[in-house]
Amino acid sequence: MTPGETKLWHRLKGKQLLGYDFDRQRPIDQFIVDFYCKQLMLAIEIDGSSHDSAAAQAKDQERQARLESLGVRFLRFQEADIHQNLEGVVVAIAAWITAHPPQ
Repeated sequence: MTPGETKLWHRLKGKQLLGYDFDRQRPIDQFIVDFYCKQLMLAIEIDGSSHDSAAAQAKDQERQARLESLGVRFLRFQEADIHQNLEGVVVAIAAWITAHPPQ
């Protein structure tokens, strides 16, 4: 895990976020997502600088579209967001969960 993923994992693990269970580095189909909550069908991805190129962004979009076709929903954050405003990221995730209860 990247440093940002590690910081966020410390806030997601053990059902700390509104009582939801998140897995890290979860395989789905032929892909691995950074964090996943099965109950919410929510993947959380942390994008570092390796995602900056046009080719990487196209690959990310293709991958996300495939997983969305399986019913997976996504939240994406930049690695820098985690380091600069971890609390804001956690609040954003909690707000998304509150607005999108389990299906």
